[in-house]
Order: sequence, then structure tokens, then C-alpha cells
Amino acid sequence: MKLYVGNMPFSMDEGQVRELFEAHGTVDSVAIITDRDTGRPRGFGFVEMSDDESCRNAMQALDNHMVEGRNLKVNEAKPRNTGGGGGGGRW
Repeated sequence: MKLYVGNMPFSMDEGQVRELFEAHGTVDSVAIITDRDTGRPRGFGFVEMSDDESCRNAMQALDNHMVEGRNLKVNEAKPRNTGGGGGGGRW
């Protein structure tokens, strides 16, 4: 199961995220999303855990958990919309 982690401090790195979530189960991967132009963190990321029970425990424990003055938002990641983008207008 994959979790969305939002409202993260910009100083938080993948190791810190992994450590926080490993208290609730095995973490398979951590990805902090960065701005493609600047390379700076955008304040959110994704954590994949090995089993659903660990994910539920982590969500319950860490949603609204304060880190460096910010309350994390943790919930199940929604699949990306694969639909085509914009365009419209004349052809």
C-alpha cells in the first residue's frame, strides 16, 4: 500500500521520513517530490509499506503528527489520473 504524506517541512529528507514510518512497520520505499525546475522539495511525498496493516497503523499514528511545527497529513495515496491533459480550443 502507498501512503501520501503532505504538509512536510521542506527540511525533511527521505531518511527522516523512513525513520518516522519504520516505527509502524517495514518501509519499502520513500519518495519526496521535488520541483522539477529548482530541485527543491515541494512539501509532500509518498511512502510504500510492506503490508496494509502497517499502513493503517502509520496513518492513524502519524496523521496530524507535528514535525518541526507542521502537522503532517497522511492518507492512502490515490492512483494518478491517467487521462489526457488540456488542449481544447481550435484545431
